Amino acid sequence: MVFALCAFTEAQQTTIIPRIGFLGASSASFYSARIETFRQGLRELGYVEGKNIAIEYRFADGKDDRLPELAAELVSLKVDIIVTIPATPASAAKNVTKTIPIVFVAAGDPVGTGLVDSLARPGGNLTGLTILNPELSGKRLELLKETSPRITRVAFLFNPSGQTAQLILAETEKAAKGLGLRIQSLEVRSPGDFDGAFAAAIREGAHALIPAASPIINTHRARVIEFASKNRLPTIFGNPEGAEAGGLMSYAPDFAEQFRRAAVFVDKILKGAKPADLPVEQPTKFEFVINLKTAKEIGLTIPPSVLARANKVIK
Repeated sequence: MVFALCAFTEAQQTTIIPRIGFLGASSASFYSARIETFRQGLRELGYVEGKNIAIEYRFADGKDDRLPELAAELVSLKVDIIVTIPATPASAAKNVTKTIPIVFVAAGDPVGTGLVDSLARPGGNLTGLTILNPELSGKRLELLKETSPRITRVAFLFNPSGQTAQLILAETEKAAKGLGLRIQSLEVRSPGDFDGAFAAAIREGAHALIPAASPIINTHRARVIEFASKNRLPTIFGNPEGAEAGGLMSYAPDFAEQFRRAAVFVDKILKGAKPADLPVEQPTKFEFVINLKTAKEIGLTIPPSVLARANKVIK
């Protein structure tokens, strides 16, 4: 009886629990709320971190050149699944493993960037959730124009080395023509590029600013917001954190919903599903955030027609 009890205890202690690798392109602090939503989604499915599932976290802090090394670290740890945000770390992970399942979150164009063969049939070892980022470019421009009708020139701040950057820029320029707007593209590849980009925006007479979502811009978001506030430039971000931190507006897919769904993908794969057989999901919920405090600071009155459409208003 004692032997049986000891054997049972030993079996409990040696039980191998699933391990998830989490690879983010920005900082841990930037993703904190989204990670908590992901954990909550796992808990709702019966997984408790540290009890019956383990998560290994790696963050590149806006330095894309670190992603291959971090992805390789997770592979060397023999994790069962890798969860990535956004597309760039998914590519880094894809380059180092063809067997470990990869679930990407907030990928702008998973087909165009070669992550999957198609949304319906991903193929390979990747699947996940897209945010349709390029298609949202026109909507953000429309909101800027409706909020500040007098604008004619919009600065577009982006990292050209990002996987979807050129696609998003092209979509933004296309939408601008229909709205009678001109786009001034401002490239930032490293922290040292911001001052030059800001100076160019002022020199060319930008009336508004769109900071494209990217790890380097996420990491230096405070600098972007300070510049826009100082020069009274209306901004619209591609993630709610931008508006919450002091930007004027944001329009984006509901990221909390994306991370809840990512937990569902993880659960299905742990139960035997293959990524190749799990269609990539597109967003069905979107979030429009307006920061009225910022509007007041830059001397802008938000039209009632725009304010009425906001999901969240920061006062």
